[in-house]
Amino acid sequence: MTTRDELVGALAGRYALGGRADRGRMLDEFAALTGHHRKHAMRLLRAGVSGGASGPRAERRVYDQATREALIVVWEASDRVCGKRLRPLVPILVPAMERHGHLQLAPEVLASLLTMSAATMDRALREARGHTGGRPRRRSPPSAAIRRSVAVRTFDDWNDPPPGFMEADLVAHSGPTSKGSYVQTLTLTDIATGWTECAPVLVREQKLLTAVLSEMRKLLPFPLLGFDTDNDSVFMNETVRDYCAGAGVEFTRSRPYRKNDQAWVEQKNGAVVRHTVGYRRYEGLEAAAALAELYRSLRLFVNFFQPSFKLASKSRDGAKVTKRYHAPATPHQRLLADPRTTEATRVRVEAIYATLDPVGLLRQIRASQQELVTNADRPVAGETMAPTAPTLEQFLSGLRTAWRDGEVRPTSKPKEKAKRGRRRPDPFVAVTAQMRAWFEAEPWRTARELLERLQADQPGTYPARQLRTLQRRLKDWRRDKAHELVFGLTAAAVEPVPNPLRTVT
Repeated sequence: MTTRDELVGALAGRYALGGRADRGRMLDEFAALTGHHRKHAMRLLRAGVSGGASGPRAERRVYDQATREALIVVWEASDRVCGKRLRPLVPILVPAMERHGHLQLAPEVLASLLTMSAATMDRALREARGHTGGRPRRRSPPSAAIRRSVAVRTFDDWNDPPPGFMEADLVAHSGPTSKGSYVQTLTLTDIATGWTECAPVLVREQKLLTAVLSEMRKLLPFPLLGFDTDNDSVFMNETVRDYCAGAGVEFTRSRPYRKNDQAWVEQKNGAVVRHTVGYRRYEGLEAAAALAELYRSLRLFVNFFQPSFKLASKSRDGAKVTKRYHAPATPHQRLLADPRTTEATRVRVEAIYATLDPVGLLRQIRASQQELVTNADRPVAGETMAPTAPTLEQFLSGLRTAWRDGEVRPTSKPKEKAKRGRRRPDPFVAVTAQMRAWFEAEPWRTARELLERLQADQPGTYPARQLRTLQRRLKDWRRDKAHELVFGLTAAAVEPVPNPLRTVT
């Protein structure tokens, strides 16, 4: 309505001064835009004002101020319910309030109140609701505006970028539960070369994320040109957006719920991070420091000594998808082979490569993995001494026979479960010696017979449901007795004493 009024005001002057042909063209355009009949449009443009007021029309109000005030009283007495619930409540609530002397309405006001619709009640109560500070209308989260300001980039939109355009993602090390605070890994993967950098993030905080990203940029052999993330709120915020804008980094995002848009970094999340770190829960400064130490060796081993495949093309023929890959190469080799790599970058990575010992790096990775496992499993394995890291010579000699031990990565081995101890007290602890004497005297007696004798000796103390416990106890005694008859010694003399707190149900 407001736009129509503005259009009438803009065209009225030109319409009055224009010629016949000009007025005809303006009239056709105005009628097409507003949908008015041609004759009505002519009257509006001649008068220069809109035919209908866009604001509220007080002269057409059906309900007066007294009805509105009565509605507010009834609405307050109903505990401020909505119009759809208030409308059927009025015929019930008003008589009850009048019966107890809380309200006295004139007949015409009551009649108007009973005929008011639910939508009219909501409109009449709009101002009152605004002053009561009720629940505000749900608004979109702040990250929604940030997402609209960040360009979307899909898997097919990369078009062979130069080194420096990287995808980023967070890998949570929460273990079996996501409660509480835990360490996460920020993973960066270069699209052109597959160069991968990892760093621990102690908590999900945008300022800490940008600080970690600044440290990772110092380790990259090339400048960071593009930063592509998912729609996580730790990325979609003003802090990260302004950081990228200030650093001259192109900030893009994937589509929501489309993990294939970030296929490059998602592949490294599994092949590098999960393959090396595993699925345990890591929390606290000590775990973050151990992860940082692990990633210092891992980044060199992965980028210089771990060849990987890179997708060259993909075609679809009906339901059949054909993928073709480039020859396997390390990120270091792809970086040197790329003609867009600068000479300074080539010199830098070649100097680093000349100093690297792959076996020494692998040994450091295994030692860091063992430290991570020791830290994560401390509540269970705290009583045992952690294995010491082997020397480089011991590690090198063990490479020939490591395959016989199966899985060698400590982070991939399952967490040892503690043996469950006795949860309930021993019911026969007070009469064990007496029952053992009965058994020694008559070893052929069954557990039921011994229990019945005990019940007769101490009535009401030992119920029949404890028969299974006594049967297990009798089994151990019979084993000791048989060992004594065969070897002349009791089993306790040649075997370790059993734990008196082992599980008995």
